[in-house]
Amino acid sequence: MLSVWNALELRRKIIVVAATVGVFLAVIVLTRIATTPGMSLLYAGLDGSSAGDVVATLDQRGQRYEVRGDAIYVESTLRDETRMALAAQGLPASTSSGYELLDGLTGFGTTAQMFDAAYWRAKEGELARTITASPHIRFARVHIAQSGSQPFRRDQQASASVTVTPAGAALSPVQAQALRFLVASAVADLSAENVAVIDANGGLVIRDDTNANNQSGDRADTLRRNVERMLEARVGVGGAVVEVNVETVTDRETIIERLVDPSSRTAVSLETEERNATSTDSRGGGVSVASNLPDGDAADGTGRSETREVTSRENTSWQVSQTSREIERGPGAIRRLSVAVLIDGVSTIDANGVSQWAPRPAEELEALRELVASTVGYDEARGDVITLRSLPFEQLALSEGSAAGLGLIERLGLDVMGLIRLAALAAVILILALFVLRPDSK
Repeated sequence: MLSVWNALELRRKIIVVAATVGVFLAVIVLTRIATTPGMSLLYAGLDGSSAGDVVATLDQRGQRYEVRGDAIYVESTLRDETRMALAAQGLPASTSSGYELLDGLTGFGTTAQMFDAAYWRAKEGELARTITASPHIRFARVHIAQSGSQPFRRDQQASASVTVTPAGAALSPVQAQALRFLVASAVADLSAENVAVIDANGGLVIRDDTNANNQSGDRADTLRRNVERMLEARVGVGGAVVEVNVETVTDRETIIERLVDPSSRTAVSLETEERNATSTDSRGGGVSVASNLPDGDAADGTGRSETREVTSRENTSWQVSQTSREIERGPGAIRRLSVAVLIDGVSTIDANGVSQWAPRPAEELEALRELVASTVGYDEARGDVITLRSLPFEQLALSEGSAAGLGLIERLGLDVMGLIRLAALAAVILILALFVLRPDSK
């Protein structure tokens, strides 16, 4: 080695020394990178005060961490231990208070209004805790509107609103519906229709018509599964494809109806009035020859007349039978039903051993159509349509390599990043060694 070193020129000696130092530094750096433990997520989405408490505690522990936006990362080997240690100290502190608010209330100086306010505040905090326990929800707030302060108002209904911040993708209608039922089940006299779910990121408001749409989709899926199960008993598994489309009524209608039956009446009052009138008139007779005779008309000095009048009146009041009713029709009723059924035919083997396909007989298709109509509740007057055809199915063969399976790396449980680092280290060492140890071309 000494003779080789002395035979080198000054320029090549400088290159050899620089290359040796570079290889040494590269080995040290890459070894440190390869041996440095990876960083794993500790907490994310914390508010400022909670994140500050966690960072201060990590500083006191002398533990290495990294802050990336609103996320805190620690060493992968210490993540679980750090979480348990922080949980023992009550970190991260929850921003929503639950039923522990009621522990501070005493019987002295606590009015009914103060207790009600603390109770509903605790209820909202507990619901927010339950919602944020889901890994898909980063933050949640719950507001419940109660009508207890106005006990004399009629037709009072409780309502609530839920504002959530998803951790990843936007809130789906199925998740929003689950939140509505969660809040409605936890509050007395609260229906799911009166709970509004708001996505803070996307601004999506789950309205009441979403319930009708979800019911339409669930109803179509249920009918499709029922028809497929019924047909598979005849044509076999995979021998029928069923699609069901349910058109529902989305309008809300209120009908006020009043029916009057003139043939049915009842006397409710009877008034009878009877009047008698009598009049008498006394007056002298007329002057005549008879009045001058001793025994004539003038001898009778009465000259009197009498009149009598009798009046009778009867008044009867009748009550006619009538019926009043109010009908409210909400969304969700089936407006039209469309069912499409594709059934595979019958395959037979001929004398030459070749498979021959033939459609199913018309009688069998008609019988299957009647079964489908009975399963879905077919109504011709409503405009329902059922289409049933027997057509050949296209056989789709799996291409090579399309079958899902675990790779070698997944089966061996190797660290991909660690392998990449080792490969980079080996490549650098090989390249530098070739440049340094390559023979002199001169």
